[in-house]
Amino acid sequence: MRTTGRLYLNLKNVKREGHEGTQMNFLRRLSFQLWYLRHPTWDSGIVAPEVVDYIRTHQPGRALDLGCGSGTSSLALAKAGWCVTGVDFVPRAIQIAKRKTKNVNASVDFLIADVIRLPHSLFANSYDLVLDIGCFHGLSAEQKQKYLDNLETLLAPGGNWLMYGFFKETRRPEFSKLRASGGPGLLPADIEQAQQRLTLVKRQDGMDKKARPSTWFWFEKISLRSPV
Repeated sequence: MRTTGRLYLNLKNVKREGHEGTQMNFLRRLSFQLWYLRHPTWDSGIVAPEVVDYIRTHQPGRALDLGCGSGTSSLALAKAGWCVTGVDFVPRAIQIAKRKTKNVNASVDFLIADVIRLPHSLFANSYDLVLDIGCFHGLSAEQKQKYLDNLETLLAPGGNWLMYGFFKETRRPEFSKLRASGGPGLLPADIEQAQQRLTLVKRQDGMDKKARPSTWFWFEKISLRSPV
């Protein structure tokens, strides 16, 4: 009950500020916290085939899983020999992830943190893989820019950003409220911004469970060769 009280006071403060975007962001974050008191529909415990394929076709290295949830993908990478750090802002999700490590022969450094305000310690390393399944698409336009700034620094030369997200629906009327509220989802401009920084190697288009256009993206940080 004390935790609920703190959340209520924070919400009152957000409302006082009068910033609709800030309030919407807070409410979305709160909803994630509440989802993990039960079982989020998106955190299925099943490793995505695209992640399985990436593990199969790449040598182990250092990986950063942003928005790791309960650690399903992080643990799959760790069991394949990767050195993995998983990050999520939901304490309950990280608690579940750490509990999972006790039942498998793998070690992952799970951290409670915001992907926009990552601990300085993470920037001491560079990563061969940054994995993002459904995190980037939930950020605001300003947050996406900050995320991409961090991503450029975090990725090692030749490293990959493997990202999955759904697109904002621009035609179906039932999603008009989502568009007006600036809700989650990718826009073509987001991908264009990413392509100004990284090389798009591959994309795999499909539909999510709610019949929204969704895509897996494979980006690479191309290393610049010194002139001979």
